[in-house]
Amino acid sequence: MKSLLPAIIGLAIAVFADPAAAYVVEITTSIPVASAVDDAQFRDALHSAIDDVLHNAIAFTPTIVTLQNARVVGDRIYILLLIADGDGEETMKRLSAEEPAANESPRELAPSREGYGQQSIQF
Repeated sequence: MKSLLPAIIGLAIAVFADPAAAYVVEITTSIPVASAVDDAQFRDALHSAIDDVLHNAIAFTPTIVTLQNARVVGDRIYILLLIADGDGEETMKRLSAEEPAANESPRELAPSREGYGQQSIQF
């Protein structure tokens, strides 16, 4: 009898809870440096790599795809993407609007090569 009331309360919370279903993914992909001979080839290779990620690596429909960083390592260009759905995009906006606590310093982006950095990609 003592455990019946907590069980009913727990069940009621579980039934009426509205779980957050925000998806935010940071994923790395790569393309060969040889595909970056000129701007057109580079753009085609980049779009192909991003399409591959969107169709084969994630299981939700994104509303935003952001190129966070790109680095050349050996004969590959490694591309860091941030992908989110609508709820994830709203969550990211809320988190970025919050001010850091008094004991936290704001995050600084590492210096990057010219042409690299954050960029939104439209499809």
